[in-house]
Amino acid sequence: MPKQTFFNLKEEKKRKLIEAAREEFSRVSLYDASITNILKTAGIPRGSFYQYFEDKEDAFFYLLNEHAEERHQNFLSSLEKYNGDLFLAMTEVYRNVLDYSQGQGNSNFIRNALLNMNYKIEHTFTKHLMEKSRGQRANEIYNLVETDSLNIALEEDFYHVMQIMIAITFHNLVHCLSNDFTTEEALDKYTKEIELIKSGLMKSNN
Repeated sequence: MPKQTFFNLKEEKKRKLIEAAREEFSRVSLYDASITNILKTAGIPRGSFYQYFEDKEDAFFYLLNEHAEERHQNFLSSLEKYNGDLFLAMTEVYRNVLDYSQGQGNSNFIRNALLNMNYKIEHTFTKHLMEKSRGQRANEIYNLVETDSLNIALEEDFYHVMQIMIAITFHNLVHCLSNDFTTEEALDKYTKEIELIKSGLMKSNN
């Protein structure tokens, strides 16, 4: 989490620093990123960086959390758009992340994050979607999903459904990006797997 001095910065200076960090993390992974390059691009002295962030990981996860928050809002919008259909909403989120990751320039930030996935990166992406606690975020998602159409008996079961959906989504993103799948190939693979899960989760009309 950035220090308070970061949030006290004027918007222009804050934007320059964030864009410099995003540019560096788009060029290479977190582990290969250079604070020196961030400072050079942002045009600030080295000491200033540590007034705003603990280290480069702190800056990286601030950016990643901002992106995750945006994806979370997109997911909620998709659930509303598709009248609570979890499968269509997740497919739209998958497509959006895939499209963003296959773009140019600073979009490589998310591509690098996905291709260097670890537990902390995955948790940052999914913390709003996989909270087991009955907090506001968890309830917000649960209340938007058309759970009556799912073959689950308890609200607790929905948490496990989300775990399965998230696991499939991230496996596909990493696999398709690392193998340079086209958007069409990636969506075809993901859709087939989602349909298999859907057929096992949906209630029978009989």
